[in-house]
Amino acid sequence: MAEDSLKGRTAKGLLWGMVNNGTTQLLNAVFGILLLQRLYPSDYGKIAMLLVFANIASTLQESGFTAALCNLREPTHRDYNAVFWFNIGVSAILYLILFLAAPLIVWFYHDPDLLWLSRYLFLGFFISSWGTVQRAYLFIHLMNKQTAIIGIVALVVAGTVGVTMVYNDYAYWGLATQNVLFILIVAVMNWFYSPWRPSLKIDLRPAWQMFGFSSKLLAQNLFNNLNAHAFGVLLGRFYGDHSAGVYSNARKWDDMGINTINGMVSGVAQPVLTRVKDDSARYRHVFRKMLRFVSFISFPAMLGLGLIAREFLLLAGGEKWLESATLLSMLSIYGAFFPITTLYSNLTISQGRSGINLWCTIVLCIIIWAGLIALHPYGLRPMVMFFITVNILWLFVWQWFAHRLIGLRLWDVLRDILPFFVFTVLVMTATWWLTHSIVNLWLSLFCKIGTAVLLYGGIMWVSGAKIMRESVQYLTNGQFDK
Repeated sequence: MAEDSLKGRTAKGLLWGMVNNGTTQLLNAVFGILLLQRLYPSDYGKIAMLLVFANIASTLQESGFTAALCNLREPTHRDYNAVFWFNIGVSAILYLILFLAAPLIVWFYHDPDLLWLSRYLFLGFFISSWGTVQRAYLFIHLMNKQTAIIGIVALVVAGTVGVTMVYNDYAYWGLATQNVLFILIVAVMNWFYSPWRPSLKIDLRPAWQMFGFSSKLLAQNLFNNLNAHAFGVLLGRFYGDHSAGVYSNARKWDDMGINTINGMVSGVAQPVLTRVKDDSARYRHVFRKMLRFVSFISFPAMLGLGLIAREFLLLAGGEKWLESATLLSMLSIYGAFFPITTLYSNLTISQGRSGINLWCTIVLCIIIWAGLIALHPYGLRPMVMFFITVNILWLFVWQWFAHRLIGLRLWDVLRDILPFFVFTVLVMTATWWLTHSIVNLWLSLFCKIGTAVLLYGGIMWVSGAKIMRESVQYLTNGQFDK
């Protein structure tokens, strides 16, 4: 493929990636607000308590083979076919096991509603297995436009059906249907856009040959899922579906903000860092520019979300979500720092040290689960505070590895991050002080947003921050290396 052609396809891929990410988050927000008005924390809690099983099964079924196929220079039909039938077989076995284990899930959570709800929701990962290879084909051939269309269409149709069911009093069954239907539509449309088709000549040897590469990704994804769903499992077990739903809803909105920011960088971070990895000085220069960009965007966006959490959730769903608003304000601190963790993760991968990611994920997961179990007698807020603190402190572990790999100094990192963090905290504090006496929720919401934007923008302008020009450069051509 010619260089200009590759650059053109990459640029189009980045454009459609941004369109997909932005549209997805917007649609998620719209459907999320509609659901908040009719659902209760216990409805979200039931789904949150089951997702850990569904996601772990999905991870085992996929087994890292999507990335393994992408890692092959020229995947053959035999490679695709082996992975396809491996995924189908494993997912069928896992679904049967979970179907039969549903009574144990009911016993674990003390909730009889979960018996058939779990069996219904778990259909999602089995359906997903039929489109995994087709999805990999689209990714390998940079068919980002088609991937964006698939995601948007599936989200609109599934979201509409889910909301309709909820408004017709199907409650958590509407949430489960939205989840399963989204997966079904994605799988069907993957088949529509991908020209590859399986054959009945089954030979699993290529899959076993790829497993050496994919096994590390499998282990990392398993622990990532355990990390992501720790609260859903433990809160559901110790406190019931209400507390699990309160946390689940707060985490959903926090993750939505995180994903929006990560989507701005993830499409180019690893490719750009890989391109300059042979020049240590230039590599550090590019990484620090990315670090400043993420800090410039993430701190005001996420801490700002925490500032308006109460107004937003009360206006969207009413007083029943007040507890979630408090947790969202807390989780926004975690969300403000998480995109920096993503950057460090891309750094280690671009240096060919994916094993660092694996062990960081495993150790962090063990610490978090142990801490949450130990703290559960003291209530939800101490558990959340522990989770936030550990994740922020873990950045120093990432920094230690970054120093060893590329000579990045802690002092330089702090110089890049702290000014934006300090300015943001000052802006949010001043905004709260200026607006805290406003009683009307709508007026308070708009005043907080307007005041924070004006103050933060004014500080950046007066201080002459170069990051504004650099951010425009990145958003227009995706480059940090000039």
